[in-house]
Amino acid sequence: MSFIQTIPPNYKVPLVGIEVDPSQAGTPVQNLEALLVGYKIAAGTAVADVPIAVGNVQAAKTFFGDGSPLARAFEKYFTVDQGTPIVCLPITPPAAGVAATGTLTLAASSVVAGTLALYVAGQKVSVSIATADTAAQVATKVAAAITAATSLPLTATASTNTVALTAKWKGLTGNEIRIEDSILGVNGGEVLPAGLTITYPANNVLSGGTGVPDWTAGIANLGDEPYEWVSMPFTDTGSLSAWDLEYGFTDSGRWGWMRQTYGSVFSARKDTYSGHAAWGATYNSPVISVLEDELTSPSPTWETAAIYTARAAKSLGADPALPLHTLELTGHIPAPRQDRFNHSELNALAQVGLAIKGALAGNVSTILREQTQYQKNVFGRPDNAYELVTTLATLATIFRRLRQGVEQKFGRCKLANDGTRFGPGQVIATPKNIKAELVALYRQMEYDGLVENGDAFIKALIVQRSTTEPTTVEVLFPPDIINSLRRFNVRAQFRLQFATAV
Repeated sequence: MSFIQTIPPNYKVPLVGIEVDPSQAGTPVQNLEALLVGYKIAAGTAVADVPIAVGNVQAAKTFFGDGSPLARAFEKYFTVDQGTPIVCLPITPPAAGVAATGTLTLAASSVVAGTLALYVAGQKVSVSIATADTAAQVATKVAAAITAATSLPLTATASTNTVALTAKWKGLTGNEIRIEDSILGVNGGEVLPAGLTITYPANNVLSGGTGVPDWTAGIANLGDEPYEWVSMPFTDTGSLSAWDLEYGFTDSGRWGWMRQTYGSVFSARKDTYSGHAAWGATYNSPVISVLEDELTSPSPTWETAAIYTARAAKSLGADPALPLHTLELTGHIPAPRQDRFNHSELNALAQVGLAIKGALAGNVSTILREQTQYQKNVFGRPDNAYELVTTLATLATIFRRLRQGVEQKFGRCKLANDGTRFGPGQVIATPKNIKAELVALYRQMEYDGLVENGDAFIKALIVQRSTTEPTTVEVLFPPDIINSLRRFNVRAQFRLQFATAV
């Protein structure tokens, strides 16, 4: 038998015949995409529940509607990461839902000219106020300014001294659209013009929005495309369950043995500390990471989730094992200093499955720990196996390399027992040479900083031929994935004077 595979042995035309075999030329390659999911509005031209590739902000506005949560999420993501291909999954708001609403009430007395720095969901709208403007005139100006800013998530209508605000979509998420003024304060050049008074909706947010997404068609239409990093800004039970099932470890999940497409889901959630603590304890997904946020942060969760996803994708795409702490959440506006969770609270939230963030000088938000929702094993006991996003990201890279290496080396060959005496050039695999190839793959991954303890791996690695199916090889593959440097603990045992040596 010959190792020539495509040139027939009875071909009689003389001299050189060359068959090209690329099977050993490939190097580890990952072509991965980010997936942003969210509501489109009526003005958007994209077909609902159908994934669509998007390459720029203007296209996102056209596809999903200017001011829609998905268009805004895309813009925030694109600001952070323009190197990862982005696919969006637009969904329609719930037909039976209700749009969130709110009212601004204005009062004006001896108004002094100035600029009203109004913020809607963290987006600044500047309104010019003239000396002696009446409340009705200010209301008209505010409504006009909001209407002109088409990327805002709400509409506005003036009536006498009030401005009626309505979210551009139906659904529960409209309830977190914050409206406030002068976020930057005096040092930032933002002060409410003297003589002008604004009464905001309760807690400075719209209210009354109801309805949650239906993911049935949208998730089905994703197929098996390798969407590695998903921005999914909904944290209702139905949404989390649907995406946990799609990306989970069951036979039908992306981490299951049948699909093997892997990936992680990133989200964000606003609440009080006690609300987060109670909520987090009720979930246990290893494939979903939800970033905590304070209620008074101006940034809505559809933007925060996109920013978190973008930062994770950009880092993990370059090195899946590097921790994400200290990475800047560009575009996220933290809560006022007095409302931010303290370190004790953040530590406790991480222990109930919430990713946590901090804020640096200059109101710059950063990731502190990319925690997943996973907290307990199948027996209900505390477990840390999947508690970090980097664990899954590293495993996905290892498994893809393993699959590529095996398919490249043994994708089309015969199988024999160790010790079989076959001639040179035979395309035959044995447990021994398969094991040797797996060791070589592991050593390369060790060199690339994905795994460690190669000698221990070799001792624990088992490759054997199935005793019930003669065409099957069974492998116990025990990678020791590289760990992150997360803490640097020091005991500072100081002295006033070292004893003099005798």
